[in-house]
Amino acid sequence: MQHGPEPELIESPLGRTIEQNGIRLTINIVRIATHPGWSLEVVNENGTSIVWDDPFPTDRAADAAFRKALAEEGPEAFLDDR
Repeated sequence: MQHGPEPELIESPLGRTIEQNGIRLTINIVRIATHPGWSLEVVNENGTSIVWDDPFPTDRAADAAFRKALAEEGPEAFLDDR
């Protein structure tokens, strides 16, 4: 049950959709207007959402965390378990 208006979300211009090794990922970097921390979410082509637990101080820090995970684990890390 919702109480009150939806919070205003600020979307980072660093959010995007990429395709690597035939795997499509949507990267969402957002924050609530009244809060300083940025949230990082990666959504795979099946609609499964992976969200980092802790907020990031900047949208660039969130993007750097995504890039690091992608470089270290590859896009397959964001796929559903089979």
